Amino acid sequence: MTRRDIQRLDDIAAAIIAIRAHVARGDLSDALVFDAVRVRLIEIGEAVKALPRGLLAHEPTIPWEQVAGMRDRLTHRYFDASRSILRATVEHDLPDLDKAVQRLAALAHNDSSEEGGADDRR
Repeated sequence: MTRRDIQRLDDIAAAIIAIRAHVARGDLSDALVFDAVRVRLIEIGEAVKALPRGLLAHEPTIPWEQVAGMRDRLTHRYFDASRSILRATVEHDLPDLDKAVQRLAALAHNDSSEEGGADDRR
């Protein structure tokens, strides 16, 4: 596992913290909160795309392809972004993602001397 992988996991964790802070300030019906959450979900998807598949395989219950795909939809089809989908993602999917990222980060920190995996990136 590379230092870059650890940084991407930290990026995901930071985005999750930011999303929680945004929704604590207001509902997704508020355009500013909606936009802030959308941007952080894009960041999460981008970070997931940069992680090696072998690492993500340690958390098979997380639909990593869907996480990355959401990034693409929110970026390229922003006009179709649904508040109900973002709300469901924040309320139902983010807690599991957060726990998975914490476990992966612990694994990464324990195995930070391992290099490789660059050729199995998404």
